[in-house]
Amino acid sequence: MGAKPPIFATLGCRLNAYETEAMKRLADEAGVEGAVVVNTCAVTAEAVRKARQEIRKLRRENPDAKVIVTGCAAQTEPETFTAMDEVDAVIGNHEKMEPATWAGLAPDLIGETERVQVNDIMSVTETASHLIDGFGTRSRAYVQVQNGCDHRCTFCIIPYGRGNSRSVPAGVVVDQIKRLVDRGFNEVVLTGVDLTSWGADLPGAPRLGDLVMRILRLVPDLPRLRISSIDSIEADENLMLAIASEPRLMPHLHLSLQHGDDLILKRMARRHLRDDAIAFCEEARRLRPDITFGADIIAGFPTESDAHFENSLKLITECDLTWLHVFPYSKRDGTPAAKIPNKVDGNVIKERAARLRAAGKTQVERHLAAHVGREHRILMENPTMGRTEYFTEVVFDAPQEEGALVAATPQRFDAERLIA
Repeated sequence: MGAKPPIFATLGCRLNAYETEAMKRLADEAGVEGAVVVNTCAVTAEAVRKARQEIRKLRRENPDAKVIVTGCAAQTEPETFTAMDEVDAVIGNHEKMEPATWAGLAPDLIGETERVQVNDIMSVTETASHLIDGFGTRSRAYVQVQNGCDHRCTFCIIPYGRGNSRSVPAGVVVDQIKRLVDRGFNEVVLTGVDLTSWGADLPGAPRLGDLVMRILRLVPDLPRLRISSIDSIEADENLMLAIASEPRLMPHLHLSLQHGDDLILKRMARRHLRDDAIAFCEEARRLRPDITFGADIIAGFPTESDAHFENSLKLITECDLTWLHVFPYSKRDGTPAAKIPNKVDGNVIKERAARLRAAGKTQVERHLAAHVGREHRILMENPTMGRTEYFTEVVFDAPQEEGALVAATPQRFDAERLIA
């Protein structure tokens, strides 16, 4: 029998998925065999519970494998995973990107290697140097341009898992995107933990808009550039200029809004108020009338009253949000919000989250109806499904070329997608 390659399981965000692809290469180069690697998420208590559940399942399915746990949950609470009988090694978020870590794990996975390798993530001052050339479908590549976060929103554990913000230099990003375009990718997505903080740690402190304009100028053959989640209050002048003037920048932005009430936003230590969010959406729509917005919204933050919640509900229509990510508030030990009294009842949180999702569903249906009968350039993710410029899913009856940009006019829709 030949060597058994490692099994990788990824939980959480696109950045985790990106880093899993890098770890696969590092493990392969180090000769790691017969291991199960779980890349965890820490964004909510539920995410940590799912990580533990996944670890136990993978141990049952692979009783002879060594189980390595890494990712944000491993970084923020290594003791949780060290205490699990199923776990053989716990690796921090910085350590998982280091070739030396995997080289040390290779001979017998544990051996002389410390079982727990989790150091101070706040001391990390550079992005990982691995930079892989895209991942995911053949059509769309994700490029990590930033990691970590300098902000300390009171509900968020992620800075303690990812460290402070650090940026990939623009020249490195442009060179990578050129390679991706040469390999036939039709769309590139810029990803990071706090994308609009890109550049603050680089010489001259460039902004995200500078990076976007530079990519579009220096990679003229790139058909589509997409930005993942942004903090709208940090949108700079050049980013707004790109929204207004660059058709290759896709007209879809996912906004980190979190709430629609000023008092709750202050208690969250957010840097914007509800009027700022509304003003940004109005300005972006003035510059690009067809732009669509997604948003993160938290239901049931401590002290949230019915009136506070109604302001979040109203924000969905006031900003004309389409694609919502609704998060029931989850207490994360170690965050300031965990110490706030006057917690909202769990059943109330569920009910409010359901109302937000229902409002989001109504917005999606309005969006879909408005796009029936309009021609779109659809990027095919597989032979029968692709996405429009607005990230709207389109299903085809007849197979199309995977990775191609296909012109089509959807004629109807169902609950969540257009049908061509």
